[in-house]
Amino acid sequence: MTIREKFIVLVDNDCPKKSDAIILLEGDGLNRCAKTIELYKSGLAKTIVFSGGTVDHSYGSFPFSEIMPVLLRGGIPAEAVIYEDKSTNTKEEAVEVVAIAHARGWKSLILVGSHYHQYRAYLTFLRSILDAGGGIVLYNAPARDLPWFSETGWGQRFDLLDQEFARIEKYSAMSHLATMEEAINYQKWKEQHV
Repeated sequence: MTIREKFIVLVDNDCPKKSDAIILLEGDGLNRCAKTIELYKSGLAKTIVFSGGTVDHSYGSFPFSEIMPVLLRGGIPAEAVIYEDKSTNTKEEAVEVVAIAHARGWKSLILVGSHYHQYRAYLTFLRSILDAGGGIVLYNAPARDLPWFSETGWGQRFDLLDQEFARIEKYSAMSHLATMEEAINYQKWKEQHV
């Protein structure tokens, strides 16, 4: 197996444990909300951070004013939700959320993206965690029940997957992402220490 294949298997099969917060990443419309609600209701965390300040419906970036009612209808109490609105992309989301985590003394986060976005999101958040000195356990928990081949309004997720791997190469060259080797080593550390 290649390093990339091993990385995909490890990240796909991550097993979230009780954490300090669930991170709901902006994007893919309202489709990541159900997974976030499921994780919260299962007792894995008492806090949700919605991260992202971009609004572009044609790209799937919905505003917090549309996300929050979905969370409330799903049974999430308003006081359990923190809105991080400074970030405009995944790298900034990672930097802002890691800063919030350090400021609040959080030691573990569950990351909710979509299945096509999970690999880049995980590598981006891991880079920010490592650059900030570590100390945070990161779990991957993407929304997996989304169709791959249906039109979303911003593209089919199957096609978006190709774009995500192209972005992994692009942003890796800019040192915005942890390497896949670093992610494999991190997963090994996590399995041995958590």
